[in-house]
Amino acid sequence: MRILILTPTTLPSITGNAITAERWRRSLQDKGMTVTVMATQELDARDLLGKLQRFEPDLIHVHHGFRSGHLLLDSHVTSEWDRLPFVVSPGGTDINYDFEIKEKREIITKVYQKARFIIAQGPEMAKRLGDLFPTLHERIIHVQKTFCWLGNETFDLKKAVGCKEGEILFFLPAGIRPVKGNLECLKVFGQICSLRPRVRIVFAGPALDRNYAEQFDRELKNHRPFATWIPFIPPEAMRSAYESSDIVLNTSFSEGLSNALLEAIAAGRPVLASNIPGNWWPFLGEDGKEPAGLLFDVDNPKDLIVQALKLIDDENLRETCIRTGRERASCWPTPEDEANGLIRVYETAITSSHSTIQPV
Repeated sequence: MRILILTPTTLPSITGNAITAERWRRSLQDKGMTVTVMATQELDARDLLGKLQRFEPDLIHVHHGFRSGHLLLDSHVTSEWDRLPFVVSPGGTDINYDFEIKEKREIITKVYQKARFIIAQGPEMAKRLGDLFPTLHERIIHVQKTFCWLGNETFDLKKAVGCKEGEILFFLPAGIRPVKGNLECLKVFGQICSLRPRVRIVFAGPALDRNYAEQFDRELKNHRPFATWIPFIPPEAMRSAYESSDIVLNTSFSEGLSNALLEAIAAGRPVLASNIPGNWWPFLGEDGKEPAGLLFDVDNPKDLIVQALKLIDDENLRETCIRTGRERASCWPTPEDEANGLIRVYETAITSSHSTIQPV
């Protein structure tokens, strides 16, 4: 099979979409597929047409219905390639923020209706899709998301930010944009660090929203030396970065299923995450009885402080979360498992528009 993956961003851009697409590319190629990945962030219909003519894919995998899928609705593309099958995997903003905007919702709906299958990569995502698109239920297929390490380079976070002996380092790996809550987290940590002076926090990720990143950078100047921003950590060094922190943060207002959260738990770090549906499965597991960290109310800054202090003050709690997380991650699917699930969807989509495989 020849697969073209369209995703908002690709490496070397350090975003969740780019990391996901790279994991798929590697694992699918390991299974014998021919795979090309294209970033749609600055792509137009003419660029896509040229790629289609040169590559001649058997199927397109659209990652993010709005930010990538809109290209397949262009009249120039549909006039020549409308019979080419495609599947879509939603981004977190697809079915949350973007879906609340009428113009974007119309595009997302058209893309999902045209897709042979809609790939949900987590149970909460599958449920949300079923609620939003009940008439498309038979086309919603659950292929569980996983993670992979892209390399084993060394990156000592504590050394990079100048941590002293005995200081506790929080790590928030996320591009700087409103949905990730970086700025809001920074402001709250000013209060946390005044209560616990031995705490430090490091933010890692590129500026993805210029205005928001400028606000974040200005605020950061008011919170030194306890707060640091590292715009770029090589993907090959992320495992080392996680392992050299003490607690990993996810302060997002919306998630599909965060790569960073999966990676943090697999790296054996306790997590402090916003209590949103996209964070529940990796954090709580199937039974929800033994969490891999603590959740906080994303709309209540005081709750972030309360939960952070619990993790700071209780080393036994952190160790329990580490053990739970490692046990949970050991049961997650492998990249090969994920690739097998994707290939099964691709093959059925190519074989016939009328064929179906077992839905969620």
